[in-house]
Amino acid sequence: MIKVAIDGMGGDRSPLMVIGGILRAAQRYPNVHFIVFGNRDKIQPLLAKKHFAPIVDKVDIIHTDEVVTMDESPSNAIRRGRNSSMGLALNALRENQVDCVISAGNTGALMGMAKIMIKVVEGIERPAMASLCPTIRGETVMLDLGANISATPYQLEQFALMGKIFANATLGIEKPTVGLLNIGSEALKGPDEVRAAAALLEKIPETINYKGFIEANEIVAGKVDVVVMDGYSGNIALKAMEGVANFLMIGIKNVYSSGFLTKIGFFLMRGPMKHFFHRVDPRVHNGAVFLGLNGIVVKSHGGTDSLGFAHAISVGIDTIQHGFLAKVNAELPSLMRDEANGS
Repeated sequence: MIKVAIDGMGGDRSPLMVIGGILRAAQRYPNVHFIVFGNRDKIQPLLAKKHFAPIVDKVDIIHTDEVVTMDESPSNAIRRGRNSSMGLALNALRENQVDCVISAGNTGALMGMAKIMIKVVEGIERPAMASLCPTIRGETVMLDLGANISATPYQLEQFALMGKIFANATLGIEKPTVGLLNIGSEALKGPDEVRAAAALLEKIPETINYKGFIEANEIVAGKVDVVVMDGYSGNIALKAMEGVANFLMIGIKNVYSSGFLTKIGFFLMRGPMKHFFHRVDPRVHNGAVFLGLNGIVVKSHGGTDSLGFAHAISVGIDTIQHGFLAKVNAELPSLMRDEANGS
């Protein structure tokens, strides 16, 4: 049985959003057990409601009054947050009591505490946040999405290595293609760090199937299987894509509800439109994995609802079931040796 640790107080709408997400996730994963860390006086009354009866036996509550707030600095969270809902969840992973941690809390605090408590894989300088993005061709791995504001060429190269393994494990692609996000495809364009990272990746063609620079509009076209960037660029790209997706969903709904005939058209198209809305709904792609840690830690969007949080839980469970950590331990050392020889 997979055991999942949940930060029950992280996010804008917790703990109701968290418990609602567990209810949704439990329907897909009936053999998963959830350990929720947080204020029992706020969580237990929710589980006592008839609506949540199906998960009463699947959830244990570990009480704590302490919470890492969304605006708390990472340094302060690291210093005082060990007994918070986030800190206790991470400690359970460190002690091998659970298989993964899911939190919608403070991103910087979660990353900082995870690096100290879970530790970074040997040889990796910095973890990176990775998530799957819907594209015309299917799905693409994007990293880093906000764990590191900046990145050196060597760190971008390591992101590419981890992204390759993640794409192989989650998407089943044997030799995923990799691209660096840039402001143009020409070799002389972009920041020095990005051009230097490209030079490093070009030296190891047997290790990384590098396809060069790609522009932001080519991400959703599915031009490559893995898109590598620093966290500043990645977070902006992700939020822009989420904004466009919400704009499309609202705009289409407004058009179809503008008149009698358009309502009939929407009714006739309800099947394909439902599928389209599901494909572009940011909540369906919620949940970013911190690659490079000695454990599975998933960051959910802080403002998500129960549907989005359920998908973040799914990301954690699927990453476990795909054997990502085993693949990292098996493949990363040899990839990094190739990387060193190429450099």
